[in-house]
Amino acid sequence: MASPAIHYRVECADRNAHLFAVTLTIERPAAQQRVALPIWIPGSYLVREFAKNLQKLQAVQGRRKLAAQQLDKHSWQIDCASGKPLVLRYQVCAYDNSVRTAWLDRDRGFFNGTSLCLRVEGQTDEPHAIEVLAPPLLAPGERWSCATALKPARVDRQGFGSYLAADYDELADSPVEMGMFWSAEFEACGVPHRFVVAGAPASFDGERLIADTRAICETQMRFWHGDKVGKRGGPKPPHDRYVFMLNAVDDGYGGLEHQHSTALICTRRDLPQLAAKKQPEGYTTLLGLISHEYFHTWNVKRLRPAEFAHYDYGQENYTRLLWLFEGFTSYYDDLLLRRAGRIDDTGYLRLVNKTINQVLQAPGRLVQSVADASFDAWVKYYRQDEQTPNTTISYYTKGALVALCFDLTLRAEGKGSLDEVMRLLWKKSGGGPIDEAAFAAALEAVGGRSFAQEIASWVHSTDELPLADLLRSHGVAALEDPAQRAQELGLRVAEANGSVQVKMVLRGGAAEQAGFSANDEWIGIELGAAKGHKAQAWRLAKLDDLALYLGPLKKITALIARDRRLLRLPLTLPSGVTTWRLAAQDPAKLTRWLDPQ
Repeated sequence: MASPAIHYRVECADRNAHLFAVTLTIERPAAQQRVALPIWIPGSYLVREFAKNLQKLQAVQGRRKLAAQQLDKHSWQIDCASGKPLVLRYQVCAYDNSVRTAWLDRDRGFFNGTSLCLRVEGQTDEPHAIEVLAPPLLAPGERWSCATALKPARVDRQGFGSYLAADYDELADSPVEMGMFWSAEFEACGVPHRFVVAGAPASFDGERLIADTRAICETQMRFWHGDKVGKRGGPKPPHDRYVFMLNAVDDGYGGLEHQHSTALICTRRDLPQLAAKKQPEGYTTLLGLISHEYFHTWNVKRLRPAEFAHYDYGQENYTRLLWLFEGFTSYYDDLLLRRAGRIDDTGYLRLVNKTINQVLQAPGRLVQSVADASFDAWVKYYRQDEQTPNTTISYYTKGALVALCFDLTLRAEGKGSLDEVMRLLWKKSGGGPIDEAAFAAALEAVGGRSFAQEIASWVHSTDELPLADLLRSHGVAALEDPAQRAQELGLRVAEANGSVQVKMVLRGGAAEQAGFSANDEWIGIELGAAKGHKAQAWRLAKLDDLALYLGPLKKITALIARDRRLLRLPLTLPSGVTTWRLAAQDPAKLTRWLDPQ
């Protein structure tokens, strides 16, 4: 096979300065060749302006230095002739320790192609090669390794060397992890998998992580393709390899899906621990993240919105279907944890309960439909501020509840389940792009009737979802408990060092009616004279102090600091504010939903 005509060489130019050096060779450039760096990365719907980190772009053709004219914020035109090899050299500053961009320091390197690899306009469908060089050693005994899901062409035992991509899309969709990371390999339904973990402490239980991850992967492959997946004569999953890349940090959480891999970040305290009688509570959250990103292997990376059939890396790519692709994935990530035996019924209902309360406690659910929230992801979901819960709703959380409603409705009517709808969508589309009409048709095919009314109400309006009735029909009661103090008042606060900082004021709540504002500091309270008590004033260190100081009183004066001004706000404490608590009442019905045979 001939060497690809587009070749990148990536070097760790200066780990202390967080600089990658990239050499791009274009064997057959066009005259006045244009190149561009993406402004966003698929799966994370925000314009991130990766070109802001690119510097020192130089171009040569043979021995001739060429001018590189910048055309806009992310693209350049090279003053070159056609046909003769063109070489571009540049640096990228890598100081974003997230899953979306690039990072380089003395201990670790990581990058996505969208952050480092200029697109060659007119040749993005051609094969691409990328060579990743091992960094110079900075300490005795240091020996880095390299991990990526790209297909190797010529690599050494540590994974450094040349890799191949079918086109720019595959290159952009294949992150690279470097460093002295922990690594293990396993098979799931015959498919080779690798898990690498950077930053793990000595207490890390790798065997536990691999066992749980394998169970999740096998459960999901069987969900999509049946029990014979991976067996001789049985169906094959869409991926022939997969790499999990987990960065364990002091404080962080998130993931980004790719066709043959995922990049993850979690806190070190959430990793499974050796010889622990009980694993950290956050470990379930980590397993849910692993489940979520792996489910994207099917739902979003292959089965995806029609608008994402071909990515435009130079501008926003809009869709109203993120509720289906992110929301439904959020429904199945925890449900498949339950089916994989990683959590029990009580643990699963606790997670559903949390999602329900997150949605019910967001006034924005009555302002914006989940379809509109999908479209507005570019300006709202990734740019949250003090008014976010009042003006928008998460297509993750409400989308998950929409999925739950469709699933429980189908099951209650005895016509199938959402599982069958998802598999039918996969079969009908061939694992490719779909639109809302395809989803509606699959619902009707499985359910035996039109679901147009439900789609209009649950997806395109701000109507409340029929959660209580549907849960009750499947053996789960929705009980109401008194809300915690912050929710009772309609506040979201941060408590630290004896101070109560107001972060958000929820629409329609008692705090808004009293005149509270985001960024206020709630200093204290004043109480009028009451039977047996004289007028009092108290310093407030945390919201729970209110129960100590108020007794039966419902009307108080809140002492607030705002922009260094001291204010007195008349606050009436409400009554009857509740939060949901789910309880299993009919185990047989619950089992038919959570663990169908």
